[in-house]
Amino acid sequence: MQHCNLSCLPENYQMKYYFYHILSWPQLLYVAEDSTKKIVGYVLAKMEEDSPEVHGHITSLAVLRSHRKMGLAAKLMTAAQEAMQESFAAEYVSLHVRKSNRAAFSLYTTTLGFQINDIEAKYYADSEDAYDMRKYFNQTKRGKPQTSGALPKPPAGASTEASTESVTSAVETLSLDSGDSDVPVKSEAVTRKQPSNTLDGEHAVDAD
Repeated sequence: MQHCNLSCLPENYQMKYYFYHILSWPQLLYVAEDSTKKIVGYVLAKMEEDSPEVHGHITSLAVLRSHRKMGLAAKLMTAAQEAMQESFAAEYVSLHVRKSNRAAFSLYTTTLGFQINDIEAKYYADSEDAYDMRKYFNQTKRGKPQTSGALPKPPAGASTEASTESVTSAVETLSLDSGDSDVPVKSEAVTRKQPSNTLDGEHAVDAD
């Protein structure tokens, strides 16, 4: 997954950032693999904890250029959004995207139904503005939250040393047999944690 990020995006993350996300919100991470089990796309998502509204956030979305125009980005996004609703009863999902990223903007607005909520000036490290976008969910599709209070936290005493050896096998596989791709999407689990002050909002996709 990190290799996919490094291949696609200018904003990159330390390995511990992935582990923190996956340990805290394992339901919200999905990857797409090719026939050789190589990760060719992923969506990294989380639940916002410091908000009066229960909502999810897309931290990062990327699909390798060799596998774009196959509908993978839309399927990854849909899987993460459905998990937010079913597992956490999320009211909406938010994301940031560069104003210049027309392909991602088209995917979010035309295909996935996001709308611009605000514009955050100089959001990115290179001072480019970002669209703050949201998509509100249909209330009838929302499940019951998994916890009655705070969102799930990593276990006390968990190591802060991230390691690729912590990654476990896939715990769920979604079939992508809708006709435009035979690449599977998997939800992964992992057993490490460590948050970091890392900028989110990078998306390497083409309009699917």
